Amino acid sequence: MVRRVTAPILSSTRTPRVLVVGVGASPLVAELLRFGHHVVAVDIASAALEALVGVLGKWAAALADGQLELVVADVRSLRLDQSVDVWHDRAVFHFLIEPADRAAYAEAAAAAVTSGGHLVMATFAPDGPTSCSGLAVTRHDAGSLGATFAPHFELVESFEVDHVTPWGSTQRFTHALFRRA
Repeated sequence: MVRRVTAPILSSTRTPRVLVVGVGASPLVAELLRFGHHVVAVDIASAALEALVGVLGKWAAALADGQLELVVADVRSLRLDQSVDVWHDRAVFHFLIEPADRAAYAEAAAAAVTSGGHLVMATFAPDGPTSCSGLAVTRHDAGSLGATFAPHFELVESFEVDHVTPWGSTQRFTHALFRRA
């Protein structure tokens, strides 16, 4: 069952800043820009950010007007000059198989997200895949995510859902929303 967040996470009198980790060529960026958000697009590969610009169409102009920042960085060591209101990760965190890497990621998120801001995670669930794209992954439930991101973030809500891939297989994901203390 999918539960919906009852309180808006992007209500503000200023332009919300949303960081998207492992962005690739995600259509999420254009949607966020369409809604007037400032987007910080982070990927470890510059080619991924180039691909993003290629698919943005008219939204690529956001680079020139400062609504879109492209950042090539390893998320484990990411440090921003300005905090963000939301940190969004769909399918990066589960590639961090070493506890030290997950701890570094959690510290980077805590350093980046403003007090009262949010962390939005989607990662493989305990009964999800054990590998992806030929790489080993870790699987998480709300409890393991909560333990990783405490004490800086408090779990607001979570759910698990089946994701059907473009090639027709099903992958179980844990989705979680955290609030920054």
